[in-house]
Amino acid sequence: MTTPFDENEPPHKSGFFARLRSSFLTGIVVILPIAMTIWLVWTFVGWVDGFVLPLIPSTIQPEKYIGINLRGVGMIIFLIFTILVGWIAKGLMGRSLLRFAENLVSRMPVVRSIYSGVKQIAETVFAQTERSFEKACLIEYPRRGIWAIGFISTTAKGEVAGSAATTSPLVGVFVPTTPNPTSGFLLFFPTDDVIELDMSVEDAAKLVISAGLVYPNPKDPTQPPEA
Repeated sequence: MTTPFDENEPPHKSGFFARLRSSFLTGIVVILPIAMTIWLVWTFVGWVDGFVLPLIPSTIQPEKYIGINLRGVGMIIFLIFTILVGWIAKGLMGRSLLRFAENLVSRMPVVRSIYSGVKQIAETVFAQTERSFEKACLIEYPRRGIWAIGFISTTAKGEVAGSAATTSPLVGVFVPTTPNPTSGFLLFFPTDDVIELDMSVEDAAKLVISAGLVYPNPKDPTQPPEA
């Protein structure tokens, strides 16, 4: 494993303390991602436990039978409950109950707005997992001569496709921000102005998140391709 601190130190820093500093910084690079991942998972599990366990009657609280407040029990209960609800919702009776509940909610002025918004977000994020970006691409944005990484989502349809006067069909391109790729801009470009890349969507996302420091091509991009 190589780190940014494996390079040779200048001659005047080649003493014991310089090597100690280099080893310390290398240790930080190794430990920090692991520690942050464990902390985030531990915090998320604790948050789910704090939300689920108070909803369980005190007579059947897991702590009463286990003897200790074991972190993760609420997460397990939540997963089992969610799977059970999903299994019931797929059946005929479940679909009927769901339609009845949605019709009831649609008659409540404030509640229906909240429910429809949350439902749309949930369906977009979780239920439509088979939909994903098709290709990574290069587009000229925000002006000619400046290139940005984008992700082709789908071909424009309906009013969007019919209203724009272009010489080629429009495609939707999501242009993410750095280093947070979950925010960005939805832009529509003529296909003639979009350059599709051979790199995968995952590799292009790494390039965006790292602000260009992690190049997906293992070969040096400055060198000409092999004949």
